[in-house]
Formats: sequence, structure tokens, C-alpha cells
Amino acid sequence: MDAPFPDWAEFLFGQSRYKVAFGGRGSGKSWAFARALIIQSANKPIRVLCTREVQKSIRDSVKRLLDDQIETLGLEEFFSSTDIAIKGRNGSEFLFNGLSNQTAASIKSYEGIDRVWIEEAQTVSKKSLDILVPTIRKPESEIWVSFNPELDTDEVWKRYVENKPPECISAEVNYSDNPWFPEVLEKERLHCKETNPEDYAWIWEGKCKAAVDGAIYSHEITAAQTNGNVCNVPYDPLLKVHVVFDLGWNDSMAIILCQKVRSEIRVIEYIEDDHKTLDYYSSMLRNKNLNYGKLFLPHDGATRDFKTGKSSQEILQKIGWSVEIVPQIGLENGIKAARMAFSQVYFHRPSTDRLINCLKRYRRQINNQTNEPGAPLHDEHSHGADVFRYMCVAADSMSNEQWKPITYSANGIV
Repeated sequence: MDAPFPDWAEFLFGQSRYKVAFGGRGSGKSWAFARALIIQSANKPIRVLCTREVQKSIRDSVKRLLDDQIETLGLEEFFSSTDIAIKGRNGSEFLFNGLSNQTAASIKSYEGIDRVWIEEAQTVSKKSLDILVPTIRKPESEIWVSFNPELDTDEVWKRYVENKPPECISAEVNYSDNPWFPEVLEKERLHCKETNPEDYAWIWEGKCKAAVDGAIYSHEITAAQTNGNVCNVPYDPLLKVHVVFDLGWNDSMAIILCQKVRSEIRVIEYIEDDHKTLDYYSSMLRNKNLNYGKLFLPHDGATRDFKTGKSSQEILQKIGWSVEIVPQIGLENGIKAARMAFSQVYFHRPSTDRLINCLKRYRRQINNQTNEPGAPLHDEHSHGADVFRYMCVAADSMSNEQWKPITYSANGIV
């Protein structure tokens, strides 16, 4: 079989738990992954799961790329390709599915997988990886990851580039590593370098962006990283720790722990979870044994739940927290307040990485007809951005004075 490969792809044929290729456009990452998997599955029977974060249909998968490689390698008689799968005469099988709709229970059907190929992995969430990776447990099973980097706070970047696990080979691959880089793409590359220098390093050289296109806080988060506001910000026991909530149940509950000294706001931790009660979060916070100040809730924190007859504010006050409602100044005014406060905010790494990622990805909806930006998009990143906005609006109410916990008796507040 005449199957040439670029030099960088040699590691795809060795034994390693994780095989990762990342870089810019025109590098041939996906082409090499597809060819290597077709060859390996032709040599011996293996089961391959091809996946990405969201796959609404088979057209969203790499199946077309695999079919092309089967044809190029002259293996049409060996492989049978249907609308939903590819099977080899020796028992090899390629399956296709998305990760975002998987649960710990549903993913168990993939325990016998030999290879997983995660394509466009920059969009894969921590939750999806936490569910998938432990399930791929067959002896000598491998997880292949290919992606064009987007943000340095993306889970796949942190997990497989910054903090590589054992038996992980990560290769940076760009157009210059592709011996068959076509002339048509070379013209595009040179044109991009001349006309769009801001995005050139990300598009063609695989460098991370400061924020996603159209991010509301793009300039602010870039300045925070450039000016050293994302750094080591340890907890100071002499300062009060103020807690800011964005309330959620099905949606994420987002919580910021911050300290304020003079005009500085120090974000020392960010917490995000769902389907947990207020007393759960209260216990979790108390177990940290921090020097707490006030707890801030958004305006709906004062709204009484029709099922319990109590508001979040009342519940948290009853279990001993000093609670204040964040002033309701409107969404756009809140965004302006956050922008003005950004230069005074310091983020502790790594405990605020998820918050930083939310701020980098917080963007507006775009009207498909007019292409004009509208209201901020409500997605998995908006909860972190919302609680950050609440923190900035409430900053003037944060002090380091001692407060007396609220206690209750049969006659009311003591």
C-alpha cells in the first residue's frame, strides 16, 4: 500500500495513550488522522469512535473524510460504508456520535473502543471529557485529539498541551509541516498575513486567541492578561471574602469568591455547578474556613419561590449569612460597570480559569438578516459573565468590617 505521511505523523503508529495534534489551517492534521486510522483498522480489527462536542447529523462528522481515504487507498472492497457507520471485512468498525448529549450511563456502551478520535476538540467541554476518558479503558486503547487552538483556557488546551497526562504525545502542526500544502492555500495565507495580521497567527500558525470573535470583553480580558492581572492572588486571611451568586438550578449556579482592598478586587476562586441546593453551597463555603464578609445575590434572589414561600435571600439569611441584593441597574449598564472595573480586577490562577474562559467567550447574538449584534447570548458561558458583572456592580458595597451573623429565635431575628 502506497500511503505517504508527513514526518510529524510518525507518532500515530507508535503506542501511546494520548495522541494530540494541534495547529493552524492547512496542516493536514485531520487528513493524517483519517489515513492512519483507516490503515490501522485494515491491518487488525479495531473499534473506532469518531466524536466531537456537538454532532447533530452524520454530515457533522469526519465520515466523509474517512470515506475519501478509503477510496484514495483503494480499499473500497475491504470496507463497507453505510449512512451511519463504516465496517471492515476483518471486523473493524467506525462509529460516530456527539459528546454533548452523552451521560455517564450512555457512554458505557463505548467501553470496548480501541481508538477515539476527537475532532475539533477545542470546543469539547470539561464535562464531556470527564465522562468520556475514564470509559475508554480497554488495554492499549488510545485517545486521538485534533484541533485548531482557540483559547488557552479551553479544556483541551489545558489538559493536553499545558498539563499533559502520562503517555501523551502532543505535536504542534502548521502549514509549514505539510509537504503537500497546496498553492491555492498559500495564496490565501499570504493574503491573510497582509490584510488580517491580527488573526493571522491564530488562523495559520495555531496560536491561541485572547478572546473569541465578537467577545463583549475582548479588549478588557486581553489587557488583563497583558498587564499581569491574571496571576497568583492568594487568599489574605486579614481581608473579608465576599461571595457573589448567579442563581441557577438546571442552568449553572455560578459563584465568585473575592476580596477587596482599596480599589483592587481580587477574585480568588470561581465555582460552577448545577442541581445543588443553597444549603449544599452554604456548607461547601463554610468548609473552606474563610473569613467571610457579605453574600451578594441578583435581584431574583429576593423573589419568593411559589413552592416554598421563601426567597433565596431569606434561606441564606436564616442559615447565618449576611445577604445583600445587587442593585438592579440593567444589563447594558452592568456591562459598562464591568468594563470600567476590569482594570482593577485580579484573577487567581488556576482556580479562576473557568471564569476567564467564560469572559473570553461572552458574546452577543448576531441578527442573521442584518448581521448586527443584539443582546448577549445566553449559553454555558453567560453564567460566569453574569456573576462577574454582579460582582463589579456590588463592589462599592464590599468592605472589610466585621459583621455579626444573623441568628433566629422563635420570636424572629435576634
